[in-house]
Amino acid sequence: MDVRAILLAAGHGTRMKSALPKMLHLLAGKPLVMHALEAVQPVSTQRPVVVVGHGEEAVRRAVGDVAEFAVQEQQLGTGHAVLAAEGLVRGRAEAVLVTYADMPLLKPETIARLVAAQQNSDAVMTMLTVELPDPHGFGRVVRAEDGRVLAIVEDAVATPQQRAIRELNASVYCFREDWLWSALHRIQVSPKGEYYLTDVVEIAVRDGLKVQAIRTDDPTEAIGINNRVHLAEAEAVLRQRINQRWMLAGVTLIDPGSTYIGPEVQIGNDTVIYPNTYLRGRTVIGSNCEIGPNTILEDVTVGNDCRLLASVAESAIVEDGVSMGPFCHLRKGAHLGRGVHMGNFGEVKDSYLAPGVKMGHFSYIGNATIGENVNIGAGTITCNYDGQHKHATTVGADVFIGSDTMLVAPVTLGDGARTGAGAVVTHDVPPGEVVVGVPARPLKRRKEGSE
Repeated sequence: MDVRAILLAAGHGTRMKSALPKMLHLLAGKPLVMHALEAVQPVSTQRPVVVVGHGEEAVRRAVGDVAEFAVQEQQLGTGHAVLAAEGLVRGRAEAVLVTYADMPLLKPETIARLVAAQQNSDAVMTMLTVELPDPHGFGRVVRAEDGRVLAIVEDAVATPQQRAIRELNASVYCFREDWLWSALHRIQVSPKGEYYLTDVVEIAVRDGLKVQAIRTDDPTEAIGINNRVHLAEAEAVLRQRINQRWMLAGVTLIDPGSTYIGPEVQIGNDTVIYPNTYLRGRTVIGSNCEIGPNTILEDVTVGNDCRLLASVAESAIVEDGVSMGPFCHLRKGAHLGRGVHMGNFGEVKDSYLAPGVKMGHFSYIGNATIGENVNIGAGTITCNYDGQHKHATTVGADVFIGSDTMLVAPVTLGDGARTGAGAVVTHDVPPGEVVVGVPARPLKRRKEGSE
């Protein structure tokens, strides 16, 4: 069945009390609208349509080309919002899926079940419902004895008997396309001057047509974001889902309640994540690693058998067998080769440390290439910025850099070179040479037999 999804994203979201459009508030590091799009994309056989209004340009930029856009010039209700997409959708699909961009917890499998129910039925629409002990102001779903939906009754106008109903409208619908548009055009304006999408249920029943509903097994799917309290609730639910998925996949989370893993993160089995760890963006972690506690990784690739303790890294690569921390910082472009060790309070930026490098504590390496098996003494600094430009430092293999060495770039140290403690290296050092002092000069050795 050819299905087109419509996401309603035109509202102001005034209860967020924010200059940022509601649909762009972040949940697990991604805008709300992107979560909703990812839920409908597996069943939408064409690009989804996002109905925009408030913050139109910002929403368009965030979504990009994964969707088409319809503009609701005036916010005159949900039925009016769906009609804004008529020109893009009418006559181009067999079924139309409609949901809200501020419902980020809908699962793709639930959406697929809804669409399948509509496909295998003679109903003109299938809606998703949820059962909750507290109705939270949701519309009540009134059914006939045979299970057909007769009405959606809003909380404000429900009778005491109707308020006792605990099956609620979750605001996710799949319509037969050839019926939807005529029904939308027949909606009567409400006393508030709006056209409500839920009124199509009454129109279908009045015409003797079938409306059916399926229930979600997970009540959290129906959480919509209207304020920042709801946003925090959704964050907790999504974090729990993600953490549970990784534990079932063979990853140990010492304290899931204090572990934050983004939806696009990948983790190998037998890795242990310690408390207060944040894994963000497109971070990929190998097997048998120990990450944390108190570690933040964003867009970082980590190999197997690594130990990262109380450290921060962004846009970096860490190969197999690396140990670092506590209190290390890998900035953009840092690349640690196999078996590198970084001591506490080390920082690396836009540099490659070859396999076997040992980097002492309280050191900074920037815009540098460090050869294999180099020892970087405590307090070593690459002085890579002259106030206008960055300059490169190149260190050969098997070099020993003494504590508190300053490497004033651009500078090259050849294989096997050595620097004394406190040396300020302003010129290239040939292979095997020892330099000391300020500025660093070759170490003069006393001739044999001299006093």
